[in-house]
Amino acid sequence: MSLDRCIAIFFLVISLAYGYSALNYPLLPFERNMAFLPNTMPMVLGVLGAGLSLVILITPRSADANQENATTPELGHVVQAVLLLVAMVLFALALRPLGFILATSLFLVGCGVVLGERKFHLMIPIAAFSAFTIWYLVQEVLGIFMRPWPGVGG
Repeated sequence: MSLDRCIAIFFLVISLAYGYSALNYPLLPFERNMAFLPNTMPMVLGVLGAGLSLVILITPRSADANQENATTPELGHVVQAVLLLVAMVLFALALRPLGFILATSLFLVGCGVVLGERKFHLMIPIAAFSAFTIWYLVQEVLGIFMRPWPGVGG
């Protein structure tokens, strides 16, 4: 069995388990009459994940793809993946002391550098704008407090 089909089976199992757990999520009495329930999006994600996994499993492979052309990943790509994982951990640790906007901006710029982007005159304003936009949407539209800067809020 090819690697992509093995991964598709893995994601199918995960998606089915996720969808099943979302389906059996206990709702509070006031949530039963809401139009958009807390488990609506997880159920949709479970169905989409299972559907896409089935598409990969059912789709016939071409003659060229049947020749198992899986290559080992290059060392540079492995180093990039590890650096991105380290950046995610550092981002999570930096959220409280630096605030969301600064931590997210640094995370986006750092990931861009790891992936090879060198146009800092574009990368820094785009990262800052993206971080501010996400913060604004979560804070003001959804009403979920996120500390935007160091020392703001509790």
